[in-house]
Amino acid sequence: MGVLTEKAIGALPATEFDRWWHSPGEWVEPANQRRGGESGVLLLQSRDNARPPLYCKRQNGHIHRSLRHPLGRPTILRELQAYRALARLGVRTPNIVYCAARRQAGDWQALLVTEGLQGFISLEQWYAQQMPTALTREMLRQLALTLARMHLGGWQHGCCYAKHIFVKVRGADDVDIALLDLEKGRRRWRVASASRHDLGQLQRHRGDMPDGDVQYLQQAYQHALNNPWGVLQP
Repeated sequence: MGVLTEKAIGALPATEFDRWWHSPGEWVEPANQRRGGESGVLLLQSRDNARPPLYCKRQNGHIHRSLRHPLGRPTILRELQAYRALARLGVRTPNIVYCAARRQAGDWQALLVTEGLQGFISLEQWYAQQMPTALTREMLRQLALTLARMHLGGWQHGCCYAKHIFVKVRGADDVDIALLDLEKGRRRWRVASASRHDLGQLQRHRGDMPDGDVQYLQQAYQHALNNPWGVLQP
């Protein structure tokens, strides 16, 4: 896996970066202007149909500033840190194929290549279909457990929208949850701050999730805070 941390930027093989940078594909999130630069996501042309599709987040001059990085650094590097942290907490995220950043003509360029979440649909797509009530309740319980593990582990998603939460049904009562688009992810030392931000954000950007399901998720989340690895009861 060609993942590079921020410390390895100076030793970046330009040919490898350029190969990914110029890989052809179809824009699924067209590059938009923000944070002093632009950022977008490409679905890369498949080289092997037997393998998962690859998505490439490509950024040019797209940075965030902090006390630790007053001059700014690419948000992709913050996203890489969040993905690694959540994986250690048992929260599923996309598999990382390649991640790197470099300076080019004085501006940052950054890449994050991940495998597609095969068999998953977004929470938006879930509520666009007619799903059995019992299965939806199980999905909400698993989502509550996922969010609780993340928050208890000291992390906030930062962009907790229905389109960034993915669901996979593996059986009649077996549901898997994955989170993505964590470039706004950040450490939060107070669980209450992380939960207030993310749950409030999800409520505002929930798509077609009905009020009753929002209330059920909030109740399940409170139980999950006491048992983030347990099986919740209805």
